[in-house]
Amino acid sequence: MIDNTVLEKLHNSLSGDVLFDNLHKTLFATDASVYRKIPLAVAFPKDEKDIKTLIEFANKNNTTLIPRTAGTSLAGQCVGDGIVVDVSKHFINIIALDEKAKTITLQPGIVRDSLNVYLKPFGLFFGPNTSTSNRCMIGGMVGNNSSGSTSIQYGVTRDKVLQIDAILSDGSSAVFKEISSDDFIKKTKENSLEGKIYKSIYSELVSESTQKEIKSEFPKESIHRRCTGYAVDEFLKSDLFGGKSSTINVAKLLAGSEGTLAFSTAITIQLDDLPPTESIMVCSHFTSINESLKATLTAMNHNLYNCELMDKAILDCTKNNRELAKNRFFLQGDPEAVLMLEVSANTLEDAEVLADKLIADLEKNNFGYHHPKVYGKDIAKVHYLRKAGLGALGNMVGDMKAVACIEDTAVALEDLPDYIEEFTQIMDKYQQDAIYYAHAGAGELHLRPILNLKKKADVVLFRKITTETAQLVKKYHGSFSGEHGDGIVRAEFIPMMIGENNYQLLRRIKKAFDPNNVFNKGKITDAFPMDESLRYEINRNEPEIETIQDFSSDEGILKLAEKCNGSGDCRKPVEAGGTMCPSYRATKNEKETTRARANTLREVLTNNKAKNKFNSKELKQVLDLCLSCKACASECPSNVDIATMKAEFLYQYQETNGYSFRSKLFANNAKLNKLGSLTPSLSNAILNTPFAKKAMGVAVERSVPKLAKKTLNSWYKKHVTISTSEEKTKKEIYLFNDEFTNFYDVEIGKDAVYLLEKLGYKVNIINHEESARSYISKGFLKEAKVVCNKNIAIFKDIISKESPLVGIEPSAILTFRDEYIRLSDDKKSAEKIAKHTFTFEEFLAKEVEKGHINADSFTKIAKTLKIHGHCHQKALSGTNASFQILNIPVNYKVTIMNTGCCGMAGSFGYEKEHYKISMQVGEDTLFPKIRNCSEDTEIVAAGTSCRHQIFDGTKRLAKHPITILKEALV
Repeated sequence: MIDNTVLEKLHNSLSGDVLFDNLHKTLFATDASVYRKIPLAVAFPKDEKDIKTLIEFANKNNTTLIPRTAGTSLAGQCVGDGIVVDVSKHFINIIALDEKAKTITLQPGIVRDSLNVYLKPFGLFFGPNTSTSNRCMIGGMVGNNSSGSTSIQYGVTRDKVLQIDAILSDGSSAVFKEISSDDFIKKTKENSLEGKIYKSIYSELVSESTQKEIKSEFPKESIHRRCTGYAVDEFLKSDLFGGKSSTINVAKLLAGSEGTLAFSTAITIQLDDLPPTESIMVCSHFTSINESLKATLTAMNHNLYNCELMDKAILDCTKNNRELAKNRFFLQGDPEAVLMLEVSANTLEDAEVLADKLIADLEKNNFGYHHPKVYGKDIAKVHYLRKAGLGALGNMVGDMKAVACIEDTAVALEDLPDYIEEFTQIMDKYQQDAIYYAHAGAGELHLRPILNLKKKADVVLFRKITTETAQLVKKYHGSFSGEHGDGIVRAEFIPMMIGENNYQLLRRIKKAFDPNNVFNKGKITDAFPMDESLRYEINRNEPEIETIQDFSSDEGILKLAEKCNGSGDCRKPVEAGGTMCPSYRATKNEKETTRARANTLREVLTNNKAKNKFNSKELKQVLDLCLSCKACASECPSNVDIATMKAEFLYQYQETNGYSFRSKLFANNAKLNKLGSLTPSLSNAILNTPFAKKAMGVAVERSVPKLAKKTLNSWYKKHVTISTSEEKTKKEIYLFNDEFTNFYDVEIGKDAVYLLEKLGYKVNIINHEESARSYISKGFLKEAKVVCNKNIAIFKDIISKESPLVGIEPSAILTFRDEYIRLSDDKKSAEKIAKHTFTFEEFLAKEVEKGHINADSFTKIAKTLKIHGHCHQKALSGTNASFQILNIPVNYKVTIMNTGCCGMAGSFGYEKEHYKISMQVGEDTLFPKIRNCSEDTEIVAAGTSCRHQIFDGTKRLAKHPITILKEALV
């Protein structure tokens, strides 16, 4: 029995960390698969010495080490009941680049896309490309022998692995690289574990009958994507074992071994020259899956760089995703399947010729009904749609999910149509509508049954469908594991796939490398059962969870959390773009990911025996650094909206444990500002003193926003509307005077009124409630609900298409389109108002499109503008409207900066314990880009928090787009 005292000693012996609290064990109990195993502990080694210490501990204490990088594995490779060893935090260095040889040596925690950003200036890149490439790591790609959409041109990871520096199961170090046959024989005579490994490989494979057995039972040689078992068939290329090559490389065996043979600490890979500069993607539309597969045989004669399939189910999943819907521009009608066929050349003219030849060939053979060509940056949008497809499957509401179990089958290209036809018969037998998503050009389709693994009957189906599919793959001499690995879900079927004799050979090789099962027990050999240790308890009684917000669109808050499938999009680094997840980017801790928060919500809400299921210190801990930026509501392919769930948690938790003095201050900000605005000068002087900041729990380094001398409401009551005739008035609008504009940003409010009136609009500001943004962010949902209901009652009879509601502060006005729908008692009216509620930028952009506003009203003086988008604006509205309206003046040069989250996030950045994290988030992308702007460049930010953060971090003043346009009026 390994108790916490023993683990504490292990922690103290490392330079890194060993964590064994319930929260961290929960976070690392799952990956992107259907499995869940609570680990003994989670280790974050800092160096090779730490790894050797962990190996020594595992040997002495009869436990296993589960290597992990991004944890995006679909087959359960990264879960186990031993110690999860996460190298994603510290093993992240590039060791050496050899430009001439086009090789690079690096540690396993380097993100694939980040590596390619580093390599681009050298004209090089790493070819294998997975759907998780913006967060998956090279160590994981080697462990799985990943391939992805580029494999038809650049091969699989195993092809690129030249050398692996590893630590063996006895703690000794070894370097596996290409060596001569003679040197291999010499290695077999060494009296070390490394020598014994070489000797075992030689004695096992030297037999001609063994070689014959491998050739007979392993997948067809023409199937390049193969992760079934250990790649012993690679060794048959050596002249030692009947082949022609005079060299051999044991590193090829480690590729695809899922960390079961040795622990990799450095990897040397072969690089390629960057692809041709010009590409065209032909997105061929088909009326059936079978037609698209037959068309693949024709298409693959055209030297494609990509040949990817998306079926109707995947495309339908993207319809309701705010972010993904933008990438559906190329679709015509409702195709059953789309092939993404990419040709490349060094000139656009040459690429056009290639694309036209491809289309002509498809049409000649009567394949497809629509063949649009996609160019330039739009190609990335189509790729993103495909990449997000896997996560988008998690958007299925309810317990029925597309389950990864048979999604990794690869057969020879010529066998694909017949294989799919037989596979469809299996699915029809079980009344399944399969999801077809994959790399058609490589003969691999990701085929997913729709199952509810909370039900015993569907768990039985899970095994039946997987078994019958395995038998079918074997019939076609295919690979049951094409690129996702064996893990738990497929390892049990390896004896069937390669024959019992070959399976026993793999067991003996595992024994030679790892006699005590130190490395990733239960994977590849002596596998865990594929239908046990599932993420959800079978036939469980669903917990009843009452919430103040309406989560019925997701069948409850628990099922919203369960939509997270673990794909790890929230771990993408800064250079990948987007916003999610800012606190993870600042800390690099799994605990700060959207995935971790969803996992913890799922665990706690399911298993907490307390009367108030939200009463959990683990939940409080994991949600503490959530900035409620809303990025997960759009950037997460499954739309796992943690910000909304955090607001619910705060409310429920505080109802039991009480509301803090500081939370009350921030939540009641509008009421307090109303009092403070009676004597604004005195209030400002007091609030900006160190004593007052400390008393409020605000970081002393922060500048507290200053109350205006006069509120916008009081100014508007005395404001004389600019005279306009009825004919000149284009539209009547209601301006929502949010609490931030009313008390702090009054000049922006004035600019908004003046700008609109000058452009011919009638502006109304009526008596209404605050937005409730502060209440929502601090979890005061009862108070927020009251405000919401009052505002709905005030606006329901006056807001319409003809008289819309327009707001200045994004986080305030967008509550009408987001939280009000969940909080309102009068949902019908709330939804009606939401349809006609716009940010200021959205409203003006729509008016520009209608021809109601043009450049004649604005200056022709040149100006350079850089836009930083507010997080809620990006998640719920988009920054394109800001770009559109700031381009109205003809000589304005406008750029949307890729700046992620500013880090302020309302009250978050003011709170003393969050100040450093807040500033770190700002430093990730925003502050450096602003510092690089010239003095004559105007910084534009719609969010009041963003403008304050920009000033505190860079001392630059940012302006609202309203002010920019008001100043541009002529």
